[in-house]
Amino acid sequence: MDDTTSTSTDAGTSTDAAPAAAPTAATADTTGTLDEALERLHASGPERNGWLSNHAPMAVEALVRHGQAPTVHRWLDHYGHKLEDMPDTSSRVTAENWREALGDPRRVADWTEYFGRETAERPWRDVLAEWWPRLLPGIAAGATHPVIRVGHSVRTLLVGEETAPRVAELAHGLGYWAARHQPLPALTPLAPAPDAAAALDAVPPVPEQSGGIRDRLAQLTAFPVWPRPSADDPDEARARLEELVRATTHRFATHGHGEPIMLVHAATAPNAVLRALPALPRTLWAPSLAAAWAASAAVTAAYGPAEAAPYEPADASADELFARAAAHGDDHTIKFTDTALDVGDATALAAALRSIELNPPAL
Repeated sequence: MDDTTSTSTDAGTSTDAAPAAAPTAATADTTGTLDEALERLHASGPERNGWLSNHAPMAVEALVRHGQAPTVHRWLDHYGHKLEDMPDTSSRVTAENWREALGDPRRVADWTEYFGRETAERPWRDVLAEWWPRLLPGIAAGATHPVIRVGHSVRTLLVGEETAPRVAELAHGLGYWAARHQPLPALTPLAPAPDAAAALDAVPPVPEQSGGIRDRLAQLTAFPVWPRPSADDPDEARARLEELVRATTHRFATHGHGEPIMLVHAATAPNAVLRALPALPRTLWAPSLAAAWAASAAVTAAYGPAEAAPYEPADASADELFARAAAHGDDHTIKFTDTALDVGDATALAAALRSIELNPPAL
């Protein structure tokens, strides 16, 4: 992947961010399992086999959040053969030279060390607010996994204790995003769409739906105009982002069969952005929505099937569905079910069931 230089405007500190949500029984980890798992994982790199993502930090966060902490270490034992050691560092990333390192996957260890230093010296919210606008243009890089990893990390920091392993996980996520940063091609605006579901329906598929995601994203030329300019208001931007997460989750119920592993990212990527909003200055909420829409539309264009398919209503409660996803063991299924439970309505639960049915089990 070619090196990329960002000229995005830096954000200020996060003093005007929305207050964090209070911990709840469903989100606060009192077992210590998450910190143990993250410490176990931080010797590993964010990728394997050259570019496939390490999903373990995201999956274990979702497992712990939904009461599956007792299954985490067994799940990691099974997943462990997919992990590779963190690559060696090459040269130090600094405040003066970061632009030349942005988008260079060979520098992932350098980037991780940089964010480790930054989060050790400053509040993590300030680091996130500074780097979020720099990284947003590359939201689709790494098949959107870097932003998803950051979203899981920020959720943990907002709802629980800011322990060293949890702050280190944010550094790993940001480092991965910086190393894989790659903006989408320039896109022509198409006719406006009235809502997120209609916008997704209007996304034109890439001409050649074969090869990896990088080959497919290089073919993107145009997206529908969505959301409307009124989404420049931070509260409106958040509402439209919630709408996008709901629409992409629902769409998986009818279109997930096209490519069940890759299409989960059309929902989990914007949900990662939604999870990060409370930690960000409100001035960043509208550009966050725009980037989330670009990521969802890109995945939809790259992998969406031509026709919808019927689906069955979920035959279980939310807790039962997540327990099924945990027993199923597939990392994408676990993360998508986590997002579907955030949406929480009947169609979202049906989409979660569909992901369990479509994706191959890992346990």
